[in-house]
Amino acid sequence: MEFDWSVIWTALPDLMAGVKLTVFIAFVGLAGGFVVGVIAGMFRAYGPLALNVMAQVYIELIRGTPIVVQVMFLYFALPLLMHIRIDGFTAAIVAITVNSGAYLAEVVRGALLSIPKGLMEAGLAMGLSMPRVLLKIVGPLAFRRLIPPLGNQCIVSLKDTSLFIVIGVGELTRQGQEIIAGNFRAVEIWSAVAVIYLLLTGVMTLSLRLVERRMRIL
Repeated sequence: MEFDWSVIWTALPDLMAGVKLTVFIAFVGLAGGFVVGVIAGMFRAYGPLALNVMAQVYIELIRGTPIVVQVMFLYFALPLLMHIRIDGFTAAIVAITVNSGAYLAEVVRGALLSIPKGLMEAGLAMGLSMPRVLLKIVGPLAFRRLIPPLGNQCIVSLKDTSLFIVIGVGELTRQGQEIIAGNFRAVEIWSAVAVIYLLLTGVMTLSLRLVERRMRIL
């Protein structure tokens, strides 16, 4: 069977629609995951025992289960347990948020604890409150150190969106599957899908490297 480029050009509008949804789910989910990760990471690093334990339970629970199981639980099991019905799009965003938040929490914890305690003590000695010390002194330094692992999590979460095919979300992989169901040109379509993912992750990697270079600690 010959590779037919015209199949890809014909399918490109539908694939681009999938790309838009993929990027949107990844972006919104990662933004929420970063907020969750910062809060849980701070609880793990500086929180009282109760909050520390709660954060640790959350992290171990999420990191110990696959994201595909988590999204299927949200979409199929949650309505049965709590009578809360959410659509596939919402379930996908929540799954990315919860999943990336658990991984980012440990990244944030490590970044915070890598900052010398003397800096925090100096800030407190100057009369700054603990929240201001974290915001003005510890936070900026810790953020620079978490950029590389943050970039890795962005790439992982972007690719994880392909797993939401199991709940019918029309992201890139789902669009590719539906196109193949109509034209039976699996080689061309899956090749195109793979190249698009490579381009997305490549652009993301380059952007994060530029940010890392600009914020590098000397």
